This record gives sequence, structure tokens and C-alpha cells, in this order.
Amino acid sequence: MNFRVNCQLEYTLHNPATFFFAVRGVAAGGQHILSETLITKPFMQAEEFTIAGGMSRITRLRTLNPGTLSLSYQADVSTSYRIVPVGSIAHDGPAVLNPDAVPLLFPSRYCQSDRLRHHAQDLFGHLKHPYEIAAAASDWIYENIAYVSGSSGETSSAMDTFENRSGVCRDFAHLGIAFCRAMNVPARYISCYACQLNPPDFHACFEVFVDGWWYAFDATHLAPLNGLIRIATGRDAADTAVCTIFGNPELTLSSVWCIFTDASFIPITRDDLARRNEAIVLL
Repeated sequence: MNFRVNCQLEYTLHNPATFFFAVRGVAAGGQHILSETLITKPFMQAEEFTIAGGMSRITRLRTLNPGTLSLSYQADVSTSYRIVPVGSIAHDGPAVLNPDAVPLLFPSRYCQSDRLRHHAQDLFGHLKHPYEIAAAASDWIYENIAYVSGSSGETSSAMDTFENRSGVCRDFAHLGIAFCRAMNVPARYISCYACQLNPPDFHACFEVFVDGWWYAFDATHLAPLNGLIRIATGRDAADTAVCTIFGNPELTLSSVWCIFTDASFIPITRDDLARRNEAIVLL
């Protein structure tokens, strides 16, 4: 599948600042960057590097003078996915877990799985299969947490979302991750561009590691799962922020869009997968 993504960010600068942007699509697995451009005004030399085993691309910019900084990124990206019958997913657990996934069993800054363990046990303790636990957690969040723009902030955690019963995509992903980790299912956070997301914006989802594959979930149900273009992957939003700033600039513009350029694109939603008893892996 082929997509075109675009983002434009603008900041007012008062003092010197250093920016770490994570807006470039990542080239990993079945996702390929066909072409891309990143433009800054005024022009400045950007430093590029990857972290998280190549699963996140970072652009570092250093500014010295007051004024305005604008950044524009556009890319054509191809992606692929794998549909798996749920009945074919083997039951596994921490005893046989790939060592790379072990750290994603533990609590993190925004995903306090230790504090949510009793709640998770009450809600999902009757389920034994890791994939069924993840699917039930995602569905519970969709049915019980209200999506309310502006209802949370950069310090909001999974525990806050559970108690307040509201949040945005970031919070939905954090709560899904925390529930899964509380039930001994490794889970990670992904930031992405999302085709058919309305209104267009950066998006957040989560993945769980079961039987050797990372299965994708979007607890908001706001975007098709096969229309996600991965930007960054980590334990939670602390690892995957679109922009981390050392300084005090003000964000004055944020514009994001993602369209499919492949006429054969057919959206696949969580409801589609549940109806067919299938799961999806973003390759």
C-alpha cells in the first residue's frame, strides 16, 4: 500500500533552543520510504540519527536567534501488513519470551502497570490467552473511555485516564499498554501518521508481542489499522514525542495529513478483525 504524509510545524523563538523532532517515517520491516523531503525556514543544518534499534528516526536542530522556525516534511511511503487468524496464535508467556520484548513487560513513565494490576485482574483475569487479553483491553477502553480533545496534558498517565474516564489517542494507547503489561503481555507505544483520521493529526496506537509477532491495536477506533504509517516506537510517549525541546519556543502552527495513493486501499478496522476473528501485524 502506498501513502503520502505531510506535516508542517511552526515555532516562535525567544532564546536559543535545541529540537529533537520525530516526524520522519521510519524505514523498518515492511515499511519503505519511497521519497521524502524535510525543509526548514530559515535553512539550517539538520542532524539525523536513529534510536530504539532503528525503530525511531530523530532530526536534531539547534537554533540561536529569536524569530520563527518552520519545519515541513513530506514523504511517499509504502507499507505492508499480515492478517493472522486468532485461532492460529500460540499461547506464550514470560517464560519463553524473546529477550528484546522483556523490558516491555515493566511499568514505564506513563504506563503504571503496577498501579493498575488489580483493576486489570478484575477486568481481564478470566482470560488466559495473551492476544485475547490485549483485544479485550482495547475494546474495554473504546467502550468506557471518552475521547475528548484537550482533556489531558503532557503529564497525564494511564492511571489518570483510568480514573478520569477520558483522554485522547495518546492516553488510550497508554492505558492499553498498562493493562497489557499488568497482565504479563509485552506492549509498546507507536506514534504514526494515520490515513482517514478525522480531524487529521499525529496519532498514537499500541502493539503487543505474542507468539513472535507485534499485533496492532487502536483503542480509539478512529483510523483503519492498515492505514498507519509508523514514525516512532517506544515504551510510551516519553520515547516517541513528535518534538522534544530544550528551550522555551512557542508552537504556533501544527498541520498534519495522510492520504492513500494506492487505489486498491481497503480500510481494515478493529470491528472488521473482530467479526472475522483475525489479528493484524504491521510489517
